Amino acid sequence: MKTSPPKDTTAGSDSEPSAEISASQFQKPSWATAGLFLDNGSVFWGRGAGAEKTAIGELCFNTSMTGYQEIFTDPSYASQIITFTFPHIGNVGTNAEDIETAVSAAMGGVFRAEITQPSNYRSSGHLDTWLKSQDLPAVTGVDTRQLTRRLRDGGATNVVIRHDPKGDFPIADLIDNARAWPGLEGMDLAKKVSCTKTYQWNETDWVWPNGYGTQDSSRFHVVAVDFGAKRNILRKLATLGCKVTVVPAAATAEDILRHQPDGLFLSNGPGDPAATGVYAAPTVRQVMKFGVPIFGICLGHQILALALGAFTKKMHHGHRGANHPVKNLETGKVEITSQNHGFEVDADSLPADVAMTHQSLFDGGCEGLKVVGQPVFSVQYHPEASPGPQDSHYLFERFVANMAAAKQ
Repeated sequence: MKTSPPKDTTAGSDSEPSAEISASQFQKPSWATAGLFLDNGSVFWGRGAGAEKTAIGELCFNTSMTGYQEIFTDPSYASQIITFTFPHIGNVGTNAEDIETAVSAAMGGVFRAEITQPSNYRSSGHLDTWLKSQDLPAVTGVDTRQLTRRLRDGGATNVVIRHDPKGDFPIADLIDNARAWPGLEGMDLAKKVSCTKTYQWNETDWVWPNGYGTQDSSRFHVVAVDFGAKRNILRKLATLGCKVTVVPAAATAEDILRHQPDGLFLSNGPGDPAATGVYAAPTVRQVMKFGVPIFGICLGHQILALALGAFTKKMHHGHRGANHPVKNLETGKVEITSQNHGFEVDADSLPADVAMTHQSLFDGGCEGLKVVGQPVFSVQYHPEASPGPQDSHYLFERFVANMAAAKQ
C-alpha cells in the first residue's frame, strides 16, 4: 500500500515515513522506532519521541494550530491519543505556565513532522523533553491527513501507540490489544482525574509581563465540581471576583450546600457522561431545588442535561479544535470556539422547559442550553480559551450576573 507525505513510500520499505500497512503485509522499516496499531489491523510507522513506552486509548484528532501543551494537560483527554493536524508541533517550546493540570491525562501524541525546535521568548524547554517528563509517548512522521480522514470517515477507533528504539514490535499482540480495549462508552473517568480533597482556588488570569495574579477579595462564592477542571476556567472565575471552592467529582449535594455557595460550577472532564451522571446528575438535581445559579462547561454541560432529564450519546468522531463555529440562537451571533468532546447532548431529548441556546454550525449539535425561568445554563464548548479564541468570555460574566441577581 502506498502513502505519500513526506515522500512516496511503499509499505515496509526503508524509505522515509509515513507508511501504513496491514498486519498481513507487516515488515518494519529500518528507520521506524514507533508505531500506531489500529483495531482494524492497520499500522502507521514513524519515529518515536517522548517517553519510551506503550499506551492504549481512543485515537482522536485536534485541529488547533497552537496550544499543544494546554491540550496534552487537559483532563478531558484522559484515555485518548491525540493526532495533531497542524504539522509543526513544538515551535513555541514548553514552559511551566501553559498547563491545565499538574499531570497529563492524555495517553500520547501523533505528529506529522519531527518535533520542531522551539523559537519563543517564553520557552524554557523542548517539547520532547517535556513529553518525557510527562511520561507521554509520541510518534512523528505520520501522514496525519490520511489518519484524520480515516477518523472523519470511519469514526473513533481504538489504538495502541508504542515507542521502542530497540525495535520490538509484536504487531499481532498490539493489534489484539487495541481490539480488546473496551472504548470510552460506559467509562466513568471523572473520578480518575478529579481532585480527592476540597481546596480553594485564587489564581487569576495571566497578564503580560507579570504572569498570573492572585485574587485578594471576592464578591461571590462559587463551588466548582471537579470532573477534570481546567485551570484556566477556575482563573476566569477568580478574575471576576469569585472565591472558588473546588470539590471532588463525587461530592454530594450536602457537601456542596454546606459551603453556602452563591453559584455552582460544573467543570469539563473525560469519559462517558452517562456513567459519571449516575452519581453526579442526582446531586445537581438536588442543588437545583435551592435555586442556586448553575453554570456548566463540556462534561458539566452534559451532566446538567442528564440532571434535567435529557440524554447523551457518543459522537461519530467528536469535536476537537480551536476553530469551531457556534451560533448563539438567542442573539444570532456566531462565535468561534474551542472544543474537546466525544459525547454530546441529544437535542431531541431536551424537556419542554429546557431551551437549546447554542448550535454547532458544523453538524447542528447542541452546544448550549438553559432552563427557562431559572439561572441555570451550560455550554458544550470551552469559553475559557486555553487554547483558542476569546469570543465566549461573556458566559462567565453571565454566570456572575446571575449570582448578583440571586443575592438581591
